[in-house]
Amino acid sequence: MGGRILVGTSSWADPGFVEDWYPPGMPARDRLPWYAQRFEVVELNSSFYAIPEVGTVARWVRATPDRFTFDVKLHRLLSRHAAAIDSLPPDIRDDVETGPRGRVRLTPELETAMVERTIEAVSPLEEAGKLGALLLQLTPGFSPHEHRLDELVPLIEGFAPRTVAVELRHRGWVSEKRAAETFAKLSELGAAFVSVDAPRAEHVPIMPPVDAVTRDDLAYLRAHGRNAEGYMTGRTVAERFGWEYTDEELQEIAERARGMAEEAGEVHVQFNNNARDNAPTAARRFRELMGQDPGPSPHEGQLRVV
Repeated sequence: MGGRILVGTSSWADPGFVEDWYPPGMPARDRLPWYAQRFEVVELNSSFYAIPEVGTVARWVRATPDRFTFDVKLHRLLSRHAAAIDSLPPDIRDDVETGPRGRVRLTPELETAMVERTIEAVSPLEEAGKLGALLLQLTPGFSPHEHRLDELVPLIEGFAPRTVAVELRHRGWVSEKRAAETFAKLSELGAAFVSVDAPRAEHVPIMPPVDAVTRDDLAYLRAHGRNAEGYMTGRTVAERFGWEYTDEELQEIAERARGMAEEAGEVHVQFNNNARDNAPTAARRFRELMGQDPGPSPHEGQLRVV
């Protein structure tokens, strides 16, 4: 029997959702419980820009049913992206090093502090049994020519025993010559490799449709849409990832998810084709094609949580 396949979207608060998917006039506090009636998992995206407050996370726990799962995207600094000092928790900004353009320099001490603060922030999820994976979405600049996966050891060990899912964005990591080594190293580190559905183009930052299960308990797949021009040149999330998946394309993703479920106890499929209501519409249709109950219709009445 294959593993459980959970389907959701990358954020429940994307502007496109608010405008085109939620019932008109729905208060912001009601969106997450409404979303959680229709999906079993969500990818927290705002944590990429700022570590959330513990009290905010505790409210998310109360707003969602038992067995609902949050995958949490790690802060952009931990993911080796450029980060401004004001994106860090206020009390750890004083002794931070910055470069000429004001970008924070990631030191071992700062990384440790950010890991500790993240663990504190997600503790309500962990205590409620709702914490899924911690998503490390690396920059394309983290290339196999200039970096080694061993550089991630302190971060992954710092989060242990929590699961870190690693999304590489330089296709050199999964080249014919390097893929086996990459997967073996992630398995050794105890990290889950993140497979992607992305545009069918061979640009360096676009990962090919390569799947690997590097943990027995979890496999992870993110669907970014297939707009190659937008992916490479778009300036907004909607321009980069907006895509209306066809049933044929969703069936391709479903076959990949089923294949991973033969090796992993659970597979998380997160739709990141964010423009208007593309992501929740695709995720809902995907659940239907997988033979899952998609939940109430998006047009059914509002749910209010006090």
